Amino acid sequence: MKRNLKITLAAAAGIASLGYLLAPALAQGLKLEERFQQFDTDSNGVLSGEELNARPMLKMLDLDANGSVDKVEALKGLAQMKGKLQKFKPAESAVDPNRTETAFRLLDKNSDGALSSGEMNDRQIFEKLDQNQDGSVKLAEAIEVLGEILPERYRQKKSETPEVTASSESVADLKEQPQRLKATEHGVGRQVPALTLSDLKGQAVNLAAEGSERAVVIAFFGATCPISGKLGPELARLEKDYMDKSVRFILCDPVAGESQEEIQSFLTAHGLTSPVVRDSKKEVSTRLGATTTTVVFVIDAARTLVYRGAIHDQYGLGYTKEAPKVHYLRSALDAVLRNEAPEIAATTAPGCALDLDTARSEVITSTVTYHREISRILQNHCVECHRADGLGPFSLQTYADVVEHAGMIKKQVQRGAMPPWFAAKQAEETESPWANDCSLSERDKRDLITWLDSSRPEGDAKDQPLARAWPKEWSIGKPDHIVQLPRPVSIKAEGTMPYQFLTTETTFTEDKWVKGYEILPTDRAVVHHVIVSVHPKGSSVRDRDEGTSGYWAAYVPGNSKQVYPRGFARKLPAGATVSFQIHYTPNGRATQDQLRMGLLFAEEEPQFVVETIALPKRKLNIPPGQANHVEVETRTIPFDLNAMAFMAHMHVRGKAFKYEVIKADGTHQNLLDIPRYDFNWQLRYDLAQHQTLRRGDTLKITAVFDNSAANAANPDPTRTVKWGPQTSDEMMIGYIEHFKPAPSQMQARATP
Repeated sequence: MKRNLKITLAAAAGIASLGYLLAPALAQGLKLEERFQQFDTDSNGVLSGEELNARPMLKMLDLDANGSVDKVEALKGLAQMKGKLQKFKPAESAVDPNRTETAFRLLDKNSDGALSSGEMNDRQIFEKLDQNQDGSVKLAEAIEVLGEILPERYRQKKSETPEVTASSESVADLKEQPQRLKATEHGVGRQVPALTLSDLKGQAVNLAAEGSERAVVIAFFGATCPISGKLGPELARLEKDYMDKSVRFILCDPVAGESQEEIQSFLTAHGLTSPVVRDSKKEVSTRLGATTTTVVFVIDAARTLVYRGAIHDQYGLGYTKEAPKVHYLRSALDAVLRNEAPEIAATTAPGCALDLDTARSEVITSTVTYHREISRILQNHCVECHRADGLGPFSLQTYADVVEHAGMIKKQVQRGAMPPWFAAKQAEETESPWANDCSLSERDKRDLITWLDSSRPEGDAKDQPLARAWPKEWSIGKPDHIVQLPRPVSIKAEGTMPYQFLTTETTFTEDKWVKGYEILPTDRAVVHHVIVSVHPKGSSVRDRDEGTSGYWAAYVPGNSKQVYPRGFARKLPAGATVSFQIHYTPNGRATQDQLRMGLLFAEEEPQFVVETIALPKRKLNIPPGQANHVEVETRTIPFDLNAMAFMAHMHVRGKAFKYEVIKADGTHQNLLDIPRYDFNWQLRYDLAQHQTLRRGDTLKITAVFDNSAANAANPDPTRTVKWGPQTSDEMMIGYIEHFKPAPSQMQARATP
């Protein structure tokens, strides 16, 4: 009896949180069974493994400690915990203020169990927490988004040390995986209207089952959508696997501007043989309620919609898994063939957003035109990658291009994923301190979104900007020397690949000073990032922990080159070995890459030598299931450091990263704050003016990792993660590019 009463404050708050997680009937009228099913992702009636780790408090329901919880045990566990909670009623002031529940109670001024917009200061956060959009936020909703413990950015400051502004809800916006939907609210169970369209050959295609057919699958795709490309091989396998099972596939392209050649190239690349219909007028999309290029619909022989959603969960926005964990479409088809209802009948389908007329208000008018404003915004921020033969998956060089991809443009801009820039603006900043800041200004963002939501006036062609010339190969000009991989690297079509490590020997008999470089893959679509190191002749070269001592050159999408100001250069020692650590990302097509690095040589020894040093933390210990695990590393600066740029490196569990300097007087200065770290965009942040970090000051880096099941990119949320070279492991490295006087300059200074 005495033991049962010894419940800590944290445990009491945790029990309350668990009650709201699994039994929000008091707040939302949901049944325990419905809530249980939200965590039971494989719908087997038992929470285990990754499911049980989805929320730390769920483990408290495992009364017999066998690693699994069924519905009966969950109900019994809740009853026991409710009794404990009633016996222990701590004073509100004694509860940890960083718990989501405690913060909720403090904000709930009228104690009605719900937060109104007037009780919260930040309208944007309120809208993100209000998941069911009923105009109020229940505690269960807040915990669903934020977790039981408040993310750092929402906590009360306990010291003068600035916190890492990591936010669960904001980071989640950069990744999107399939989410289960309430099927009946998305058309499942209703009869699909009879509809006949023409395929690419002009033949009539009936979207309903015919004759002895058991089901028809309407699979949407976009020939230029990268996620559609990744799903192409699985679509081809599905065609083959269900060919003799009375299931007919129809491929539907809803992207009006895609050419016949682009569509045919997509079909050929993946070996797809099903008929293709064009939905340029959005007739099919509107009737079925399609919103992305990757959604599939299963219609049975009675024209009843029995499944709509994702093909599987291997790919989504911002992540790739080695293999799918849930095969939604296969499971649905197998259920139909057994005359059963699919266990999961509706999900979201992450892909390229469709531009639906129903999403635009007819009353919105805009004085902004494409030729006068929009074309210039896109030219300044997007077209460098989104152009013919550019890195982006589709072009945005013309009015037709922009209208074709309007839905995806709006989605990516609104969620802060495009243009890719993740440095937080400091409160005291009036101008951006970054030379390569590609973020949209508030005015540009407002003009772009307003125009997309309007009738999209094209305007007068006389107002259009001058066309820019884009290089066909080397953007730095013809290189003085090219260093190439010794052999092509084969990249598989699907899944993930371990980092590749290759070396090339140079034959220079004297040191070279490199004033600029550019890394040019032969297939840019599959190259995620490259770290280049230079090893002096005779030194050892290892293929592990590459980059922990700094790097010589780097490649990330959108940042493949560097040309230094006059008087600055990097040193390439005579006879050095150049190593390349390359992260390849399969995109649905097997291919090869043999990247090259072009070098520009300085005519003479520079005044300043450019180097990149690293501050790594190797002793990582990231517990399973933790959504906001913080690691910190500090180092005393051994000499005056003239910083030119910063770059953060983590893997797929990386969530936030921050650089600070702690000065001799104890004051802190933020150098770079990345509250939404994105593994897909490991950007270098170039200072507009170099900053000197003084000898004796302390450099501090702080990283936040998300090892929870809510992280769509997480390979295994049940595993304790340590330092390792592969994507399934983790790293924490802060890179600083800096300069120092060249040897001749140092010698001149030393000469009396």
